[in-house]
Formats: sequence, structure tokens, C-alpha cells
Amino acid sequence: MFEDFPSFLTNLEVENELIRINREVDPNLEITEISSRAIKENKPAILFENVKGSPYQVAINTLGSDRRIELALGRHPSEIGEELFKLIEDLNPPNLKSLWRNKSGLFKLLNTRPKLVKQSKKLFYNERPDLEILPTLKCWPDDGGRFITLPLVFTNDPISGKENVGIYRMQIYDKLTTGMHMQIQKGGGFHYHNAEKLNVPLEVAVLIGTDPATLLASITPLPEGISEVMFSGLLKGRRPKLQKGKSVNINYSSNAEFILEGIIRPHRRREEGPFGDHFGHYSLKSPHPIFEVRKIIRKKNPIYAATVVGKPPQEDKFMGDAVQMMTKPLIKLLKKEIVDMWSYYESGFHNLLVVSVDQRYSLEALKTAYGILGEGQLSLTKTMVLVNGNVDPGDKSAVIHEIRKNFIPTKDFHLLSKTFIDTLDFTGDELHKGSKMVINATSYGDEIIRPNAIALPANINSIVDGLIETRLVGKTLLVAKTSHNGKKVLKKLINHPLLKNIKIIATVSSDIEISNDTNLLWGIFTRFDPALDISFSELQLNGINPVFGGVMGIDATWKDGYPKPLEMDEEIIRKVDNNWDHYWK
Repeated sequence: MFEDFPSFLTNLEVENELIRINREVDPNLEITEISSRAIKENKPAILFENVKGSPYQVAINTLGSDRRIELALGRHPSEIGEELFKLIEDLNPPNLKSLWRNKSGLFKLLNTRPKLVKQSKKLFYNERPDLEILPTLKCWPDDGGRFITLPLVFTNDPISGKENVGIYRMQIYDKLTTGMHMQIQKGGGFHYHNAEKLNVPLEVAVLIGTDPATLLASITPLPEGISEVMFSGLLKGRRPKLQKGKSVNINYSSNAEFILEGIIRPHRRREEGPFGDHFGHYSLKSPHPIFEVRKIIRKKNPIYAATVVGKPPQEDKFMGDAVQMMTKPLIKLLKKEIVDMWSYYESGFHNLLVVSVDQRYSLEALKTAYGILGEGQLSLTKTMVLVNGNVDPGDKSAVIHEIRKNFIPTKDFHLLSKTFIDTLDFTGDELHKGSKMVINATSYGDEIIRPNAIALPANINSIVDGLIETRLVGKTLLVAKTSHNGKKVLKKLINHPLLKNIKIIATVSSDIEISNDTNLLWGIFTRFDPALDISFSELQLNGINPVFGGVMGIDATWKDGYPKPLEMDEEIIRKVDNNWDHYWK
């Protein structure tokens, strides 16, 4: 495994997974356009050697392919989760035979204990810290400024003393201050909450450019209080090395290219954003804590690590998929009935989760669903689909087939209104407030549901005013691209007698390429709130309980008040078009 970031880059170059670009590039938008195109064209990671306005090189897309992920971990990420699951399961309860049988696995667990080392004498300290010399990116035209996009933020809980490592974007305000975008359900945010309760500053160390195992550990949704540093030791197969902070009482990884030490004062906020995030839209301005830099520490010739998020696919597709492959087997330790689960990167991960369940009694899958919605970052899930245990939740065709076969809205649609939602989700009533839904597409014992035959009218695009294009997905989901009011068009569609055998109809805006599965999933699942935008052709009340029936409708059109979807500046597109071949020489 790799000791630091440069050794990983060297290995990528040896494996033809990294290319150097020595032509001058601008961190203001140009790097975003290059890196986004490179992901879509399956190009190698990039080391920009000549970045306008900064003496430092920038590495990007270093984890932007399945092969780079395997090179970073030394094996397929699914092997890690399965190995850990089998170890824990076999040791429960522990006995001499199981301990001996798993001696190699136990040795790996012992290697997760951090080891404190002396700080390297090769590190440099800026006498006058200046954030503006860093090659930070402005990623999208309407971003509020330049952002550190791949910072590993180390904090200690001021009450328990336990450490946390997370990645929270940081907007550069000036030479000494940044924003700290700590979303809900994040460990660093919980630490700051406790610091505010005690009315004390929260000490922070921000690392940029670490070994890939430490980076992947920092984005892994571990249970609260479980150390990301120790998990990085498990991924690396050796004890992680930590060093003491110079101006903060924090131990952090000893191999970073850049280290920013400082504090976040209690009860101080500043407007942060907008920022083009991985939901493919601009997250709106909102108040966030302020990070005050006291010291900047760096290597002699440091390499700045960055990433770009936006409309899928981007580099976070591969990072997110790797993390869920490593961790999804562990959920079975808490919920034995779960066979498999998959979050869809196309939806921004949290917006669509499919779970396959081996039901041992009728409706056990619902118990499972509500349990998942109370588990850590899984609680941020907006749409959950439940399928039988023999169904691959990552197979879109299989999932849509199960919905067609098993989903009956009167008993299988479950709405959770007036609840919390992801910080990045803009579809609810206000920040952090919205709704969730569960679609139960499992079968009930021996019950067989025979779906009605689908016979769409030949002139479907003309049966309702405002339709531009339609697509029927798996004889289950009719997607209608519209130029008109989405709700009005949707109401006409779900009530049209010729469409009564369709299970679900979704309206989307004219910017969605409905023939492209990735763009279609993004266009649907990032643009609706279940309580506000779901409707049915039939609705009755059973006491105070609504009973939904008939055709289910989803208005996934862009609405007034939504932030704009991300689009690159035309001048930048032309610039990259003109230079594209030159970058790769």
C-alpha cells in the first residue's frame, strides 16, 4: 500500500493511469471542464504541472476509475467488506477454534491502532499563512468563489475526545479564513455542536493530499464514534502513522502534502455558497461555521489534491461505489434479513437506495426499511425501493421489473412527511425539511400478481398538450418530457384512460436526455419531494389515513425556487475544445 500521495501518483503513472499536462491551465473553471470530460471519456488521472496563479501542481481524478480504486486499495473493494463481515460473524461468540481460524484477520485488526511519530523535519511553515496561494478551484460559473474540494478535516469531540475525519468543502473567503460546510449527520458537525454547547472553539486540522486509503476511509459512513483513522489502517494493512499538531491539540496523518491548522469559534456563521455540488445543481447560500487558519504546513514540493463534483458521472461515482461495496456487507450484522443494497450514484447516492430483503414473515421488509432510515447517513435516503432477496439491487432492469410485478400503491406506498432531509436536497419546504418515501416491491408469500398488459397509444406524444418526448422503461415507468407546467401535465397523464395500466408516470423538464439512463435517473430523483410532488389517479381516506391507488405520478420537473442545474460557461467550453488535443500531448 502507498505511504503518501506522491507514491500513489507514481504508481498510477507506471500503470498508465496518470498523464501530466504541462500546458498552463486556469483553476477558474478550466480545470473543471477538463476533468469532467476526462471522466466521461475514461481518460487517466491528471497531474496539472502549470497552474495559473500558483506555484503548486494539481492532481485530479486520481480515484476516477474502477481500476484506480483497485490500485489504491490493492484489491477489489467488495473483498474488504466481505472479509470483515466473515471475521466478525465467525468470532461471535469467540472461542479458541474461531480465534485460531481467524488469526490473520485479528492481526489485521491489531494493525488499525494508530502509531504516533515525530513530525518530519522536511516540512515547511509559512511565516505568514496565505490561503490564496493555493491552487483552489472555482468549479462552476455561479459558485460563490474558490473552494478546497478534497480536504480531510480532523477534529476531536470536545466532550468524549474521540476523533473524526470527514470531507467538507471549504470556500476561500480571504488569506486566513474559509467556510466549513459541515452537513447534517456528519461527525465534524456533531463535534462543533458539542463545542458550541461548551462555548469553546473547536480545533481543526485540514489535510490536503494524503494516501488514498486515508482519503477513502474519511468518506466511509462509519457508525458515529468509530475511528476513520483506524479504518484506514485496516484498508492499508498496517498501523496508520499520526503526528502531533503544531498549534492545535490534534493528532493527524503524518503524510499530507498540505496541512492547515486552526480553529472554528462557537456561534459564528457566515454565508457560504452557492456551490455546484454532486446533486448536479447549485446548493444555495446558507450560513456555515468559519474556519480561521493559524498555520499552513507543507512539504517542499507539495502536490495539491482536488476533485470536481457535478452532474453525474464525476469522480465521486467511483469513490462512492467503492465505499458502499466496502461497507454494505456490514449492515447484515445489524439486520440479518438484508441480502444486498445499492445506492445509485446517478441520483447523488442519497436520493435512491434499493434494498433486497429475505423476508421471514409478511412485511418484514417494511421493518427493515424503517430501521435503515434510522441508521447514520443511510437516514438521509429520500427514496427507498424494497425488492426480494433474489434480486440484484444494482440491476436497474431487475428492479423496475419487480416494481411492475409486485408494487400495488394501496398497500405498498409509504410516505414519511415532515421529516429531515439531506443538506444538499433543495426540493423540500425549506433547508433540511422535506419528506421520504418507501416503495415496497417485495412479494407476499405465494401471492402472484399478474400485471396488466401495456398497450400505449401510437400517438402518445399528442394525447396531452406540452409533451416533447416520451419513453417507456421496463413496461413500468413512463417518462414524459414536457415544456409546460409539470403538475398539470402529470395530472392529465395519470388520469388518461389509455394510460391506466402504467404503474408510474414521471414528468421531467426539457433539459433531461431521457434516452440516457444516467441523465434520466439524475433528472428524476434530484427534482422531487415525495410529499409535494407525488400524486395518484385514485385517493381515498380510511379514517385519517390516505389510501393511494391507481397510477402513481412523479412531478420531477424543475420548479421555481430550485437552484439552477450546472452548466459550464460557453467561453470555457470553446477554450477546452480548441486545446483538447494539446492537453494530452
